[in-house]
Amino acid sequence: MTPTTLTFTKGHGTHNDFVLVPDPDGTLDLGHDLVQALADRHAGIGADGVIRVVPTRYAAEEHVRAQAERAEWFMDYRNADGSVAEMCGNGTRVFAAYLRREGWSHGNSFAIATRAGIKTVCVTDQDGQDEYAVNLGPWRIDHPDAFTEHGHDALVHLPGHEPWPGLSLNMGNPHTVVALPESIDLDSLDLATPPQVNPMPEHSTNVEFVQVLRAGHLRMRVVERGVGETKSCGTGACAAALACMMWSGAAAEHTSWQVDIPGGTVHVTALPGGEVELRGPAVLVADGQWRSHMA
Repeated sequence: MTPTTLTFTKGHGTHNDFVLVPDPDGTLDLGHDLVQALADRHAGIGADGVIRVVPTRYAAEEHVRAQAERAEWFMDYRNADGSVAEMCGNGTRVFAAYLRREGWSHGNSFAIATRAGIKTVCVTDQDGQDEYAVNLGPWRIDHPDAFTEHGHDALVHLPGHEPWPGLSLNMGNPHTVVALPESIDLDSLDLATPPQVNPMPEHSTNVEFVQVLRAGHLRMRVVERGVGETKSCGTGACAAALACMMWSGAAAEHTSWQVDIPGGTVHVTALPGGEVELRGPAVLVADGQWRSHMA
């Protein structure tokens, strides 16, 4: 049943924006239609995704409830089209900022439960502003044999261009990274039509288009599954940086990249043990009451 009114907070991480809905009692049914209504940029609040802030013990999935001893709060994340997603890198930072503001987190380092496992957040001060560094955990190349042989495992097609090779990485959610030829201007790409990926993963994929500016510094645009082009994607930034590291030789521990996206800048660091950290800002911009017009 859709509630008549809903308390919400609007936030963004490098302009990747979210509607956060508190559900401390675990009673809200965050269904497909409700997510679409909230995320609608004309008839709703408008967002790239919707996050239910709920105690981990109330999660529907057993493997998420198993994280309750280590992480009190679960980031129940949905794409703007209502589809369920494993997690969201920028969303974890905004989620963490919300927990801190509400007094629901303890100290400057704490854990968040996601469908892709526990993510640890550390809050640091950067020139008087809070920044959130999130250990997004293990990552992997989906088809290492193909990468070893060809350096890619997929072809990505945009209308008006020849197919480009792409590399599939899993950050807890799926990504396909394309290093654009020098002859292609990143800003000129028309991403209104979703790129076609061959082979397409079972649950679709986010696609990152990358231009390397220099060692340790790249630019990126991204098309997110279930959303379209967004101004930022945290896990996408990590996938892009890691792919560039792999193409250059290896994702060495403590190697860091600056990633410029349309919404700002984030930093990605390869961590020991095959894990990766995403660091960047998070902003809470508004609180309100949403009145449902759904039947």
